Amino acid sequence: MATLKHLGSKNADYGAAEQYLLFEHDEFTMKPVLDENGRLIPREDYRLSTLNCGGEDFAVACMRSNLRYEKNQRREDVKSHHYIISFDPRDGPDNGLTVDRAQALGEQFCKEHFPGHQALVCTHPDGHNHSGNIHVHIVINSLRIEEVPFLPYMDRQADTKAGCKHRCTDAALRYFKSEVMEMCHREGLYQIDLLNGNKNRVTDREYWAQKKGQAALDKQNAPMIAGGITPRQTKFETNKEKLRQTLRKALATAASFDEFSSLLLREGVTVKESRGRLSYLTPDRTKPITARKLGGDFDRTAVLAVLEQNAQRGVTVRYTPQHQAARAAEQTAAIPEYLHAGKGRLQGEKTGKIDPRQDSVQRLVDIEQKMAEGKGKGYERWAKIHNLKQAAKTLTIYQQ
Repeated sequence: MATLKHLGSKNADYGAAEQYLLFEHDEFTMKPVLDENGRLIPREDYRLSTLNCGGEDFAVACMRSNLRYEKNQRREDVKSHHYIISFDPRDGPDNGLTVDRAQALGEQFCKEHFPGHQALVCTHPDGHNHSGNIHVHIVINSLRIEEVPFLPYMDRQADTKAGCKHRCTDAALRYFKSEVMEMCHREGLYQIDLLNGNKNRVTDREYWAQKKGQAALDKQNAPMIAGGITPRQTKFETNKEKLRQTLRKALATAASFDEFSSLLLREGVTVKESRGRLSYLTPDRTKPITARKLGGDFDRTAVLAVLEQNAQRGVTVRYTPQHQAARAAEQTAAIPEYLHAGKGRLQGEKTGKIDPRQDSVQRLVDIEQKMAEGKGKGYERWAKIHNLKQAAKTLTIYQQ
């Protein structure tokens, strides 16, 4: 399937983008790869063309335009936008996709959707992982040098004016993805729905964490494999991937949202809901991971749909004694109130106070809620100890 990726760059050196496209770079450090003489190593195969540069080098043309319109002069300005269209590896053998054909499609896409921008269009025959996926790089100067028609993804009149800058809004990116889907459909190439969430959504950070982790694991396992020993672990998994597996395991057996939350709590994962969106807090983090960063299978709508299906199929959850004790602690009845005898009319009548017996089980404290109400660190430390004691008491009562 073809995918579309966008990167914004604040690098004022427009030549760096062209250098990346023409020469070999290390996939982890993104630095140029040099030969034994310290010279850049050209890529083996690529197609490169420039648009709206007036016969000049891309970097020179961009800098000349920036000076003319007095734009992109500050460090924080986005100088260029980098779009990458990656095609399915099967498109080559199955659908006759070649580097030349992909380059032509990339140039046409650039002319239709980024008119008035100086651009580089470069096609590479392979990706970092050598999977054979042909992909097209489209690098445009953020500054527009010509007035253009009002296109469907634009939402301001300034988006058509010369001397104004390109904006990749969420709406614009969705439009570009729909156009990539339409292009693949028209050309008979493999394609998936880019507009709806995928089962797994892997961010750039997670992708590179997985790549680096796998490389380190392979290096660690190499001596054992050479010695004829089978390593215990051969595939590296990120913490997000482990969380996805935990969520899927809970979804496979839970028939209600309470059961889903309880099963995750057994694994140390807390489910949070805010404004109709789910997020998941793991023990090693202080900030929860939103469902959007994990994939479409874990948002509120998808989770409730699976739980409803499980309920209709009569899925039941088997709880261990420890889990039953924890659930009992969560669902402890309300704490009774004890009235203190008044000391006389001079002091007035006193209202009832909460003064449960020390050997009784009390309700667990919602620490996050109390901290949000303004409680301090001292209260937080007390509440943690309190919750541990009540959970221990509940377990003791259950065992008795």
